[in-house]
Amino acid sequence: MTGRLEILLVTGVSGAGKTTALRVLEDLGWEMIDNFPIRLLPPLLHDISGSANPTPLAIGFDSRTRGFVPQHIIDLVKQLADRPDLNVSTLFLDCGSTELERRFNETRRHHPMARGRSAIEGIRAERELMEPLRRWSEAVIDTSALASNELQQLIRERFGHDEPAMQAITVSSFGFARGMPPLADLVFDMRFLDNPHWVPNLREQTGLDPAVGEYITGRGDFDEVFHRIRDLVLSLLPRYKAQGKAYVHIAFGCTGGRHRSVYTAETMAGVLRDAGYAPTVIHRNLTSRAADQFEGPQT
Repeated sequence: MTGRLEILLVTGVSGAGKTTALRVLEDLGWEMIDNFPIRLLPPLLHDISGSANPTPLAIGFDSRTRGFVPQHIIDLVKQLADRPDLNVSTLFLDCGSTELERRFNETRRHHPMARGRSAIEGIRAERELMEPLRRWSEAVIDTSALASNELQQLIRERFGHDEPAMQAITVSSFGFARGMPPLADLVFDMRFLDNPHWVPNLREQTGLDPAVGEYITGRGDFDEVFHRIRDLVLSLLPRYKAQGKAYVHIAFGCTGGRHRSVYTAETMAGVLRDAGYAPTVIHRNLTSRAADQFEGPQT
């Protein structure tokens, strides 16, 4: 009895992160082919299918691929999906036009469909061409708000086949004034706590400094709320694991991301270590400049 060959067709608009996604898939153990003429897929599969434990195959293509006709590709995938020895799905990487234009201008690359026109005209033309594939795809990832490392994390979570021995848990702090973390599973708002920013001798310190922690825990509200958050997180993690969720990101936010959220994230990381987990801790805005205008009213 042979296993089914898993095939992931990876496509999308230029600049949305297809190359990044394919590299992560390759690191995860997928066999990877990029810029592959899709019309040659049937003879390729004839050569490689039928093994007892087939290596999953990721195939990248886009509007630059020779013979690219979206409807022809969809018709071919429909035919392949009927084969009992194959499991075929499509991933489409999308991105907002404004962000794509910024990326092309920043890297000084020419959009492949601009052809002497502006980047935004090429982006619009390609988006119209690719729309049938976007509607057809089983999975669509919008990378407009994702940094490269965040896209990599998302691909690992969705397409990694070997679940780690223990959950990969990230605990992070961030400042709401500088934007929400796009990939967090649980977000806790710590702005109800008194803000150390407005205490002159604490302003330039951070949640990593003992004096800031003493100020936060000494104001009366922290312990009760944190204990409830702790109990919730510890009850959810095994439930996530039972559902096959191997990566969990827990984020704590305050206004600037330097005091309250940092202290709470560190405290939660300590709780998780005591419970047998090995969390990764990230303080996104720890080194950001303190600014009164972003810290809200003084209390």
